Amino acid sequence: MNNRWNHFLSEVTNHIRSKEAKKFVASELEYHLNEVKKEWVGKGLSEREAEEKAVSQMGNPSMLGHELNKLHKPRIDWWLIGLLAITMALSFLPLITLGDELSDRYLVMKAIHVLLGVMIAATMMFIDYRKLENIGCVFYSIGILFLFLLLTIPNAIINGVPYFMIGPFQIESHYSLPFLFLGWASFFNNPKIKLWQHFLLFALPLILLMAVPNIAVSFIYIVMIFIMMWWSTISRKTATLIMITSILVVAAFSTFAWFTVKEYQLARILGFLNPEKYPGSWGYMYLQLKERLSSAGWFGSAAKSEPLPFEHTDYAFINLTYHYGYLFAIGLFVILSLFAARIVMISIQTNSGFGNLLLVGGVTLFLVQFIYNVGMMIGLLPLTSMSLPFISYGFIPMILNAFIMGVVLSVYRRKDLTLNRAA
Repeated sequence: MNNRWNHFLSEVTNHIRSKEAKKFVASELEYHLNEVKKEWVGKGLSEREAEEKAVSQMGNPSMLGHELNKLHKPRIDWWLIGLLAITMALSFLPLITLGDELSDRYLVMKAIHVLLGVMIAATMMFIDYRKLENIGCVFYSIGILFLFLLLTIPNAIINGVPYFMIGPFQIESHYSLPFLFLGWASFFNNPKIKLWQHFLLFALPLILLMAVPNIAVSFIYIVMIFIMMWWSTISRKTATLIMITSILVVAAFSTFAWFTVKEYQLARILGFLNPEKYPGSWGYMYLQLKERLSSAGWFGSAAKSEPLPFEHTDYAFINLTYHYGYLFAIGLFVILSLFAARIVMISIQTNSGFGNLLLVGGVTLFLVQFIYNVGMMIGLLPLTSMSLPFISYGFIPMILNAFIMGVVLSVYRRKDLTLNRAA
């Protein structure tokens, strides 16, 4: 490589401010220069002459540098950041509606959750997501190890569920999801991993999650894997076959479970299907939520209601609907839906396979929580421990979803730094 070649690369990259973009552009230019050089060598020129021709064809390095700086500079998605700011502000409302029923300690803790969420989202945005692909097995292993330790050496058991208690924070099985999410994005983008290996990698966390047990996290994990599979290196034909087989297995298992279900489990199912028949037991909560929803009105109810459990956590959506009305609930639904819409728009603009898998997995994690929580609040789905992203009080609704949005911001920031060797 002659001095003119080196001088050309140096002059172009000197006009590029971002260190990430500088390395990317240098790599791309060198690739294209080598391709042009091969063409001229094939036409009979010497290597030195071919290099001179290749550099000449690239044009003015200063002008090229300015253009590439505009094209490849890292970007910030202000739309997504705006949505984050709005939802984090709204997340205080479930506590405010309860007034004196909750101590000021909850507001302080909520402020800490929001601050940590902002820090996590900002940190993930500035981390180059492409560097995470090669260490997917490390993230997966961390998720597995965490679940194993949670099962074997928890320092607290609450209602039969193991936890790690660290000060005021409850660390439970939800915290394995970010690590498994990053691990699977890497696995699904690796064509060398065979189908039977995918099955084993899928089964191990699921067995641990069922042993915890946490049905909600298991459900989120399963949906995430099956949705990501459609954007993976696995062929569509194979993915369709896996999906059909899985549906048949679930149907067979559900049929078997129906005839072997325990009495209290049957009562919970019947309480959901027909709550009016069980007003004093399993149907009670469904009737209370239905009453709150019907009496909310368009602008909320001024009547003082008897407090319900989980009004600031899992039932935050119905709580806000009751106090602020249907118009507020529709607005909140739209705001949360815009997160998903924005991620889909970013995925359309992203050419990176690994980046798209992160976006697909991230939007799935977000939507499963969002849709299920709203669905169970309006009586379409059975009640379970599923939080409303960002809005429900708790460490998980804020931290998990801030992490997801931070990953999305990282992909968006580098969406123009994707190799296009076909050019």
